[in-house]
Amino acid sequence: MEHFNVIVIGSGPAGRRAAVQAAKLGKSVLVVENRLRLGGVSVHTGTIPSKTLRETVLNLSGWRERGFYGLAYRVKKDIEGKDLGARLRMTLNHEIEVLEHQFARNGVRTFGGMARFLDTGHIAVLPPDGDEVKFSFDHAVIAVGTTPYRPANIPFNDHSVVDSDSLVSEPRVPRSLTVVGAGVIGIEYATIFSALDVPVTIVEPKDTILDFIDREIIEEFIHDLRNRGVTIRLGAKVEKVELDEQGWAISVLTDGRRLRSDMLLYAAGRSGATANLGLENTGIVPVDRGRLKVDPVTFQTSVRNIYAAGDVIGWPSLASTSMEQGRIAALHACGAPMPPAPEFFPYGIYAVPEISTVGLTEAQVREQGIPYEAGIARFRETSRGHIMGLQSGMMKMIFSLETRKLLGVHIVGEGATELIHIGQAVLNLGGTLDYFVENAFNYPTLAEAYKIAALDAWNRMPRTTPMAQVDGAMARPQTAK
Repeated sequence: MEHFNVIVIGSGPAGRRAAVQAAKLGKSVLVVENRLRLGGVSVHTGTIPSKTLRETVLNLSGWRERGFYGLAYRVKKDIEGKDLGARLRMTLNHEIEVLEHQFARNGVRTFGGMARFLDTGHIAVLPPDGDEVKFSFDHAVIAVGTTPYRPANIPFNDHSVVDSDSLVSEPRVPRSLTVVGAGVIGIEYATIFSALDVPVTIVEPKDTILDFIDREIIEEFIHDLRNRGVTIRLGAKVEKVELDEQGWAISVLTDGRRLRSDMLLYAAGRSGATANLGLENTGIVPVDRGRLKVDPVTFQTSVRNIYAAGDVIGWPSLASTSMEQGRIAALHACGAPMPPAPEFFPYGIYAVPEISTVGLTEAQVREQGIPYEAGIARFRETSRGHIMGLQSGMMKMIFSLETRKLLGVHIVGEGATELIHIGQAVLNLGGTLDYFVENAFNYPTLAEAYKIAALDAWNRMPRTTPMAQVDGAMARPQTAK
């Protein structure tokens, strides 16, 4: 029986980072992946496919140019599923090659098959074709990710009734789309297909969506969706789904309404992919749809030599944070120093338009009783926004009145997930409003919105302290608010 210092189950963002970190510390590492190729959910059905699909749609539809050339503008007139699938396959192959090379140059071994724990020091792996192989380990990292939740009353057929996995496995452009669930995944796909001019209806049982995002940003986002024809049914629950004689999906709501669409995407939740891991042999008990509870600092499970990281442990379920979780788990398992986690990390939603946020929302600032002021910048106010033909998009910044420190940055619009990192750096370094006012930004750029929003907040702040060189900072009329 071959022995490894660290065995990682799963090769998604958390698994790959844990494996590479342990290997760099001189440990023998084995990665077990039950798919035919490496990459995990992130590469095959999650992060990479959805973002690739988004970029493909925006390019082929001419979405970014319609501000100048009109709503009828198209780069390709008839966009089909094969157009979407071609770029998906190219991107997937590239990501897998990069990962395989990264493992090879760091000496990480890989083994394909379904892993299950025999006890707290041994696993058995059943390959797709062959006999079960057993391995022993000092430490294990569970990074198996999640799978779409499939309730029994939904007649999934992977064509007219799909989940997020089957949607990208065989992409097609439906004549109409109903999305059940207004979480991150549901919102992303709803807006992507809306950009293809597919009539979209979003059904959400709650009265609000994306509650962790600043409400003013969500109000702007919803206004944008409704302005382009997306129907949003809040406070509505799907009782059952039927298929009519044409194979179209009929969603029956609890209030009696019936929604008919060529495709229904069920995106109301995900479950941890832990059902076949043999966790009962270790004493680890999953919670909340198969997810695992861990120590928030070390990422150890209730069994000290077995760790878990990534989506399988729940919030925030981001590829970026999953990577850090995997790295920290490996550092702790190998007895290496662990750096302190940053207080704030960015959250990105790759909808159309993008949403990104870091720090406190306005509601959180109020709950904490912090005196504050907020500033707004609209992308159409920037020269870069005008050059790009942007009609929507905004940035909101929140500052403490007492310390002038930045408390939060919230963006909806083109490039939001890229722009957010400026705010992230200033926030984690304890920067103030003065940084944005006193520093020069490339012109013309969307990043100039930081200065506009900061000046907007400054205009309403008490004038107890003069602002250095404010006249120079406000030279352009549109930045003066």
